[in-house]
Amino acid sequence: MKNNYLYTTILYLISIAVSLVMVIPFVWSLVTSVRPDEEIFILPIRWIPSALTISHYTKAFDLVPFGLYFKNSFYLAFMGVMFNLLLGSLSGYAFAKLRFKGRDTMFKILLAAMMIPGVVTLIPQFFVLKHIPFVGGNDWLGGGGNGLLNTFWAVILPGASGSFAVFFMRQFFVSLPSDLQEVSRIEGSGELRIYWNIYMPLAKPALATLGIFTFQAGWNSFLGPLIMLNDPAKKTIQLGLAAFTYNKQVDFGPLMAGALIAVVPILILFLLLQKYFVQGIAFTGTKG
Repeated sequence: MKNNYLYTTILYLISIAVSLVMVIPFVWSLVTSVRPDEEIFILPIRWIPSALTISHYTKAFDLVPFGLYFKNSFYLAFMGVMFNLLLGSLSGYAFAKLRFKGRDTMFKILLAAMMIPGVVTLIPQFFVLKHIPFVGGNDWLGGGGNGLLNTFWAVILPGASGSFAVFFMRQFFVSLPSDLQEVSRIEGSGELRIYWNIYMPLAKPALATLGIFTFQAGWNSFLGPLIMLNDPAKKTIQLGLAAFTYNKQVDFGPLMAGALIAVVPILILFLLLQKYFVQGIAFTGTKG
């Protein structure tokens, strides 16, 4: 009994220490966003500023049209979530519950694709999107125009059904009993109806978890929008934060204020879906 109590106490102390280390950068950003410029790099570090100011937030909104960038980022992240939830769950269900020739081989190829860094595929994606026939002024050979470049679809389509989404949903569907599928087939239900009416309601925790991951990835995406979008009216919140870096100088006060503003939607989403997020993490991957 005493050993269990000691083990639990040590575990909690380690967890608290790790949590403090993880939260320090966020606290520093928050303090920096409300402290005067002359105290940002003062040594030794003062965690409590001598005075509070909102001038950094005011300057951030003056330099960057956060309203427009928020709308663009939200649209891209939302569309990414919708496509990944639909296509990822469809593919994951097929890999988990359907038997077809080459299923295991295709899944191994999918796992191998997950090992490829996304930055490696950016240039091939750029050329494919630029040379799509009959789009953006292109002829039937894919020349003469810009294809899907400088449109939101150039960012949405490459990640419409990510390898991680398929893998994640497949792992969750594997953990669900196949008896439900067999009973539904006996009663005359089609495969699409079984997927939509039987398994999808049970997959809410996994869908919520995948939604959080996908929204966060879309919201924080930088390289994709930077390469695919040139129109200032289509910039995202992450590209907007680059406005605080100019002539090799960084305006840390407004940058920290803008970064905290950009974090708010992710925090709200996590708080709203926290229950499902924990359930999805707990259930996914329990079976191979």
